[in-house]
Amino acid sequence: MLEAKAHQQLKALLRQEGETRWPHHLTLSRLVARSLRRSDQTLVRLAPGSDPSWLLGLLVPLALHNSPVALVVSPALRQRLLTVELPRLQAVGLNLPCWEGATAPGAAPLWLLQHDALVAAWQSGHLEGRQLVVPEGELLQPLLRQALEVVIDTGHWEQLRRSLPAAASSLLQLHERLSRRVLARPCGPQQRVPITPEDEAPLRQLLGVLAPLPEPWPDWLKTAGADWTSWASVNPTLLQWTLHRQPLDPCAVMTGLLSGRGVVVVGPWPQPASPGLGFTPQVEVSLADPPLLDPLPLFAPQGQALPNAPHYPSHLLDQCRRLVLGQAGLTVVLLDDEGLRLGLTSALAAEFGSRVGHELTAPEANGVICCSWSWWLEHQQRLPLPCQLVAATLPISSLEDPLTAARVAALRLEGRDWFRELLLPEALGRLQRSIAGLRRNGGRLAVLDGRLKRRGWGRQVLEALEPWVALTRLLPNP
Repeated sequence: MLEAKAHQQLKALLRQEGETRWPHHLTLSRLVARSLRRSDQTLVRLAPGSDPSWLLGLLVPLALHNSPVALVVSPALRQRLLTVELPRLQAVGLNLPCWEGATAPGAAPLWLLQHDALVAAWQSGHLEGRQLVVPEGELLQPLLRQALEVVIDTGHWEQLRRSLPAAASSLLQLHERLSRRVLARPCGPQQRVPITPEDEAPLRQLLGVLAPLPEPWPDWLKTAGADWTSWASVNPTLLQWTLHRQPLDPCAVMTGLLSGRGVVVVGPWPQPASPGLGFTPQVEVSLADPPLLDPLPLFAPQGQALPNAPHYPSHLLDQCRRLVLGQAGLTVVLLDDEGLRLGLTSALAAEFGSRVGHELTAPEANGVICCSWSWWLEHQQRLPLPCQLVAATLPISSLEDPLTAARVAALRLEGRDWFRELLLPEALGRLQRSIAGLRRNGGRLAVLDGRLKRRGWGRQVLEALEPWVALTRLLPNP
């Protein structure tokens, strides 16, 4: 049986390497092998920020399995797979042939797909009966949403007018009307302006009777309906804007992607899973990391200012100054508000000098990095482990982001609790993945967001951080 072979091979590999940093290798290997053999749907939940060595338990059954499988990976995971994991398998005589490209022959047992290639394969019908293996379940929906995005810039408008000279005058008028509406609206710190269906309706009506249309206009026309949302990214200096359109729920738009085939998903996943996803696992297992012997030191004093308070910037600077003072290791300050973050970086640099930088990838040993949560999640694997993380604000998505506002509006129409069903779970997931390295390094976490203690949902944040111990006062590290 595949399970027994995978168990034996993985056990031999782990014995040869002589190091087991993750305790569930063999369990994961058996679960994946069983799912591949039976072509069923399996969900394996991992603790956020689990040691990436768990990939061995996933890859060994794939190397021994002969039926066609599509492995869906992000660019970062693809790089690790090709440069780290495949050589580890080859060292013990296991070969994992990875086919990459727009199509794959039926004889290719493993088709390595990034999310944009997955969308193209699904649209063209090339996935057919292949089983899907998704080792980054928490990234599936956001990366599929990006892969499905339709982007229309100034060059596309020019190309459209050149392709349809008879309608050039009407197209110019519609573009000027949209431009006036977009540039007249406040665009917020992210320089994004929502575009309503009413704004787009005249353009859709005109293009609906014109043919043929140059790319990407046909794709834009296909994305009609309430399942999609549009916004403009604005360059106020040049008075230019780019149109973006993305689905609210990519798995619902890609009907049949996860249904009617064997699927293995590893990582965090909505709980309970939405029925619209088409993913109803027959097997669902949680493989948590072993309990920590030492709880996470947490500095979150009472009476902190709320992020929207007028005195919050000065409060933030004062607390960050205290936290950085005397630290011999790396400090990372996490803050999504770009204006506030740049101001904080300048103020800290005025006091601590060149050791402070904004989104630095090569910090000093005792450096201070001020960055957004998304930047830290993307780059933390390539940076030294910090001695402390400072969460200036919790990573709760802002309603000033048009995509977030549209997703919230869709839940509101259904009468659902959009904060506790959408924003809070996503924020907790980002928080847990961000502090995973901190736990391994024995560093401390500081939360300077007053909402942690003043809002009822703050208890859920503290529960997500367990185990932790409160720091009542700050003492410089030796």
